Amino acid sequence: MIEIIDLHVNVEGKPILKGLTLSVGKGEIHAIMGPNGAGKSTLARTLAGHPAYEVTRGEIWFKKQNLLEMNPEERACAGLFMSFQYPLEIAGVSNDQFLKTALNAQRKGRGEESLADGAFEALLTAKMGEMGVRSEFRTRGVNEGFSGGEKKRNEILQMALFNPDLAILDETDSGLDIDAMRIVAEGVNATRRKDNALLMITHYQRLLDFIRPQFVHVLADGRIVQSGGPELALHLEEKGYALCNS
Repeated sequence: MIEIIDLHVNVEGKPILKGLTLSVGKGEIHAIMGPNGAGKSTLARTLAGHPAYEVTRGEIWFKKQNLLEMNPEERACAGLFMSFQYPLEIAGVSNDQFLKTALNAQRKGRGEESLADGAFEALLTAKMGEMGVRSEFRTRGVNEGFSGGEKKRNEILQMALFNPDLAILDETDSGLDIDAMRIVAEGVNATRRKDNALLMITHYQRLLDFIRPQFVHVLADGRIVQSGGPELALHLEEKGYALCNS
């Protein structure tokens, strides 16, 4: 699905990623863990195409396409999705307006026909039901006045609607209580397919109790320093990151 080779990234001239290599296959769930400042969010934003993140060396291949030659809109149309740690509020734009515009922009980018109003409304109603999102949320401003849990659930509604091939979740568990985390995780699990993939960035083992990865990686000082199965997350929860260094 995606192959990252010797990735080096600078932010405002400062090196953050320093030779990160990672491969994620179809159907796989990978978790990236690590201390603050290790480069986890830098990785997510670089994959999404944020212009402030300068790739100085390395390669990224997404479904055999050179991701670094694609702008953010092209990456989204190709099937890459990112859920933000702190979703922004967009006053004056209703949730359904935003979702319809974004979905049809992606469909147009793939050479598909736009969904008519009736077809979109039916699809949105179905996905809101699956994600446990209340009907009044469709007419509210995007994330406007939402609680932390509601914002994260709204992100996962977007993910369900766009049906990406690769979803990147940047600390989706941040600021959630255990009940909200369970609901969000159920929404993520409902989007899983044999031919899509998930890259989760998190500090805590607790999210991995609900969304179970096959692979866990430790990111420290800009590179992956340790990889393993789900048991690695349990080890980190018990021992911390002190022993995980390059």
